[in-house]
Amino acid sequence: MNTANKLTMIRVVLIPVFIVLLYLGHTIPALAVFIVASVTDFVDGYVARKYNLVTDFGKFMDPLADKLLVMSAMAWFVEVGWMPGWAFFIVLAREFAVTGLRLVAVEQGLVIAAGKSGKVKTASTMVGIILMLAVPGDLLNLICVAVIVITTVYSGIEYFIQNKQVILNGDM
Repeated sequence: MNTANKLTMIRVVLIPVFIVLLYLGHTIPALAVFIVASVTDFVDGYVARKYNLVTDFGKFMDPLADKLLVMSAMAWFVEVGWMPGWAFFIVLAREFAVTGLRLVAVEQGLVIAAGKSGKVKTASTMVGIILMLAVPGDLLNLICVAVIVITTVYSGIEYFIQNKQVILNGDM
């Protein structure tokens, strides 16, 4: 297993640690774990590209680890009343839709790489989650949730517009 994939696996291992800390009421240690896990997301991608360590395992596991990390935080936010369920649903629906689009593209021999808006969505979501954990408050939570929802919807629409041929060429 190469360095980039090891970093991804560290992120996967940190997810249950993050969740347990949240449920035990240790928000600041959970925040620290989330920050470390988020940093591994950026570092593993950088390492994989810079040192040509891109693997099929990494292509599959890296986005899955990201989604599990982010969704675990958001599910907890919904449970404690920091995020409305409908906002969580929008994020979850976008992730399923884009993943579905990518699967259809793979069947057509195409790869849909992460676009700029998807990267902005990921970064703004992780920053929003960090802010919500670090400085909880109704107004800040509202702003963070709004940014997360807006970037999620925008990037989802952009993925489908830029890749409409995948849908038009599919067996639908």
